[in-house]
Amino acid sequence: MTATPTTITRPADLAGLIDHTILKPDATADQVRRVCEEAIAQRFFSVCVNPVFVPLVARALAGHPVATCSVIGFPFGATATASKVFEAAWAVGEGAGEIDMVIHVGALKAGEHDAVRADIAAVKRACDTALLKVIIETCLLTDEEKRIACRLSQEAGADYVKTSTGFGGGGATAADVALMRAVVGDALGVKASGGVRDYKTALAMVQAGASRIGASASVAIVTAQVA
Repeated sequence: MTATPTTITRPADLAGLIDHTILKPDATADQVRRVCEEAIAQRFFSVCVNPVFVPLVARALAGHPVATCSVIGFPFGATATASKVFEAAWAVGEGAGEIDMVIHVGALKAGEHDAVRADIAAVKRACDTALLKVIIETCLLTDEEKRIACRLSQEAGADYVKTSTGFGGGGATAADVALMRAVVGDALGVKASGGVRDYKTALAMVQAGASRIGASASVAIVTAQVA
């Protein structure tokens, strides 16, 4: 069962909501293997990596109830739709069950809504049965642009909207999570990612409406000592 604010009574209850993440540019295969071992031990929802590590992660997690997740068009989203489509299809073919894509932020801010929707929809088709989360990079958007990005994601068939890459100069806030949840209602999931490094912050995101948390400090979050 997925945790909800009413079922979270201790840090470990958050484990099933966490995408355990290693996206730093200097990550090594050994570090990625360690993250997989942590995810299995703590029962995180998934391990999220750059595409190059998808085959390694899929092998490491085989036989365990932890999903393989990869990022697409990361971290800027400013790549051609055809490139995102190829990247997503390749990652899914190599074992990714979830894809987190970055929108073309510049197109959104320029009012090119049809192009943003088409970009997301094309990646969704490439995902086949894999779940698609759309990173809207909230720190670069006005509140109205956030609402538009959420609506476009929903219209394009996305499964989740996600706050941040963690590389855009800002991360998740409870206010942004609440805004996104208000737009998508129960139709889509909301993922809070970027700057979520402790139990208190992670819990605040869930209370604001997040149904998934992206974090690299995941072990510290779920093993925190609280009064």
